[in-house]
Amino acid sequence: MSTISQPIKGSYARASFAFIERNWNLVKRYWAWEVVWLVYSIANSLSISYIGLGMDYLSGGNMVIDTRYLVFYLLIGSLVWRFLSSIFYWVTEVIAIERWEGTIEYTLMAPVPRLVHLIGHTSFAVVYSTFFTAVILLVTVFLFDLDLSQANLGSGLVVMLAGSISFVGIGVMGATLPLLFPERGAQMTHIIIASLLLISGVYYPIEVLPEALQKLAMLSPAWYVLNGTRAALLQNANVIALWQYIWPVLVLALIMVPLGLWIFGRAERYAKRQGKLARNG
Repeated sequence: MSTISQPIKGSYARASFAFIERNWNLVKRYWAWEVVWLVYSIANSLSISYIGLGMDYLSGGNMVIDTRYLVFYLLIGSLVWRFLSSIFYWVTEVIAIERWEGTIEYTLMAPVPRLVHLIGHTSFAVVYSTFFTAVILLVTVFLFDLDLSQANLGSGLVVMLAGSISFVGIGVMGATLPLLFPERGAQMTHIIIASLLLISGVYYPIEVLPEALQKLAMLSPAWYVLNGTRAALLQNANVIALWQYIWPVLVLALIMVPLGLWIFGRAERYAKRQGKLARNG
């Protein structure tokens, strides 16, 4: 049995790596778009962070709170959200990418377990998002002259990576929309990310939200990731102190990833029966 399973495991590993390699080739092919998206992301993070300095200017320098703290608070929110939303969009676009490349029928009809396919795709998404977030952080820290000497970057990265697993599950659920609705399914995924943006406290404490939305925030993995990352970068918290934020996102991941795979599997079978695997929507 072991001699048979070993080649199978090896073939699955090669298949997952093949999807990573395919996505890397796509990035190289459309490198100009990646540059545009990076510049846009940097400008977006900077504009949000400048809100802190703008509030101090509008108040005539009479801000009650430290404006540097406010800038850092907003910057962390924009960086974490950029990281998580990038993973979400990479996962939800798994179907769109196959349609762009004209390979959707071959990929979804190939004898490759969907989990193997998604592991390769999401692994690239996490690495890609981590790299882009690091670049944006370096640029913004340089422009704002922020002091990171007391920031625990390693602990913050651990929290973000733990939270990314839950976002993979949410992204897999969202990927069913482009699969079932070829014409406008990709646009429909925006409602998921917009809802999470509203309730997760990306740019403000959730205490300012209505009580019903505050309760919903407890179900968002982004809320735990944001709190944990801010504690790591603003308060120099270590991984042990951040465990209160890490274990909830791991529990959510244990629910969301299998649920996402189950939902995607049912949607895939339905799409095959209904003939929705066309190259063009």
